[in-house]
Amino acid sequence: MPNLKVLNMAGAEVGSVELSDVVFGAEVNGAVLHSAVRAYLMNQRQGTQSTLTRTEVSGGGKKPWRQKGTGRARQGSTRAPQWTHGGVALGPKPRTYRIDLNKKTKKVAMRSALSSKVAAGEMIVLDAITANEFKTKTMVKMLEAVGAQGKTLVVLDGVDEKVIKSFANIEGNKTVQANTINVYDILNCKSLVVVKSAAEKIEEVYSK
Repeated sequence: MPNLKVLNMAGAEVGSVELSDVVFGAEVNGAVLHSAVRAYLMNQRQGTQSTLTRTEVSGGGKKPWRQKGTGRARQGSTRAPQWTHGGVALGPKPRTYRIDLNKKTKKVAMRSALSSKVAAGEMIVLDAITANEFKTKTMVKMLEAVGAQGKTLVVLDGVDEKVIKSFANIEGNKTVQANTINVYDILNCKSLVVVKSAAEKIEEVYSK
């Protein structure tokens, strides 16, 4: 079982926590991680891009010149794709990019993502994160104290408006709750800072 130190906001060790091998010590499955990240990014696309075909562009009802005798190529409309201001041939139309993964694949991906962070020594467990006021400086000091570097994903066990807004102005930082964590955010961060109670919630959900 992975055994990690539990720190307080000042960076001092206040205990330790044994994490489940199933969730935090699993074999990393690169293929499943790739599928999960691809699905996440594709599902962020709105798919609202649209171009006008020659039938949708206004105008062009009149034949530009007679069929024969001009020496020029025959043309039926000034809204054909080869004309300026004409329609677009084979252009994009609204569509869905959604990719669905089954529950088993999602669990394997999450376990692989979390286990990769533990194996790389990039997961930091805190006993709690609290804020008495909206203060970004407090959270910056806390991240420095616990050794979080680069892009940081902070996982809370619930919604704390003061904590979330205090983190909001820190560049490269993202704050999520244990029930909204996703594989892409985990892999996209350099440091994963997790509140102990949030780690227990994650363990409870993904160990089954």
